[in-house]
Amino acid sequence: MVPHLVLVHGSRLSAAQWAPQQRLLEGRVTLGLVDLPGHGARAAETFTLDRCVEVIDAAVDAAPAKAPVILVGHSLGGYAAMTYAAQHSSRLTGLVLAGCSATPVGAGATIYRWVARITDRVGEARMTRLNDAVLRRLYTRDLIEPVIAGGYFFTPTAAAWQQVMDTCRPSMLWGVTCPVLLLSGQYDQFRVGTAEFLRACPSARAEVIPRASHLANLDQPEAFAAALLRFADSVCGP
Repeated sequence: MVPHLVLVHGSRLSAAQWAPQQRLLEGRVTLGLVDLPGHGARAAETFTLDRCVEVIDAAVDAAPAKAPVILVGHSLGGYAAMTYAAQHSSRLTGLVLAGCSATPVGAGATIYRWVARITDRVGEARMTRLNDAVLRRLYTRDLIEPVIAGGYFFTPTAAAWQQVMDTCRPSMLWGVTCPVLLLSGQYDQFRVGTAEFLRACPSARAEVIPRASHLANLDQPEAFAAALLRFADSVCGP
């Protein structure tokens, strides 16, 4: 069977984050794109990790019949995916945690509180213009415009990351029964806890994407997609 990848975006973005991977993965796998509560098409919903589990479960249910399902989450979406897998790993053929191999406590995680405070101070319109300018400076327009078109969602940031900081720990992987890939950019600050995650889940494998930051799927879209396909092949067979 052709693998089905359920893709869960990171903080402040939407399912449009995966636009670069869609063109690289389509035809090789089938895709399910998730908008987290408070983001994208679910902007009106309140973010809770419990609601994330429900939304991801619905996306898993929507996979083609008998297709092996691989759940892929980035950053905030990675912690949501880990929360889901801690409860429902028997439903998954594989789990990819991208840009979230860090215990979400301390100064590294607190930056998301600062983002919320800055947004309140300068306003969402100015933050949107700033984000647009930064992303267009970092990436080519053909790559980034579909991501930008998906919009930014600042309102849930503080509450979402507070829940992650309160509840998400590497120990959540103890009972996960499906294969796990910890995927990080070379310069991603969120890979500092990889060793701790591997201790919690010794069967997991870790892979680093060279010359990529926290937004590895945008920095190195081809390498990111290739890593997903290799993992899918390894857990599903040729």
